[in-house]
Amino acid sequence: MDTLKLLAHPVRVRIVNALRGDRTLTTAGLAGRLPDVSKATVYRHVELLASAGVLEVAGEQRVRGAVERHYRLRQDRAVIDLEAARKMTPEDHRRAFASAVAALVAEFDAYLGREESDPVADQVGYRQHAVWLDPAELQTLIAELRAAIAPRLANEAGPGRTRYLLSPILFPSEPPAE
Repeated sequence: MDTLKLLAHPVRVRIVNALRGDRTLTTAGLAGRLPDVSKATVYRHVELLASAGVLEVAGEQRVRGAVERHYRLRQDRAVIDLEAARKMTPEDHRRAFASAVAALVAEFDAYLGREESDPVADQVGYRQHAVWLDPAELQTLIAELRAAIAPRLANEAGPGRTRYLLSPILFPSEPPAE
């Protein structure tokens, strides 16, 4: 299965997101993080991601006679690189974007379904801004966003830290001004 078809599925996107940050989880642990998805579905998608090399077995242990595997994300395999993106058709982009948005909606719904969710206290944001940029300004903005985000990707879980899902989406909403 090619990377686009593999990653352009909302459940698989959510599994990949759950394992980001050098996290290791069992399939049961992943299923617990995706309470709106059946365990059988999670197991099936974990198997697909593992057989494609997107997930790797980080360890195994025997639990009541069965082997329990802990999976880790292979960051280098969990992306659609620039070369692959160049080969994508508009329909491929639609499918990938729809999967990403569907996964984001499901994650937000799961957050709101938790008893302790408090969007105001958690500073939840979903604003959209329209900005006019020339190509150089766009490249500067992207570089600044990367510079702000990249160092925080290495943060580990710890006391007082909450895991946030940050999903920058950027596309031109109108053709260039004349």
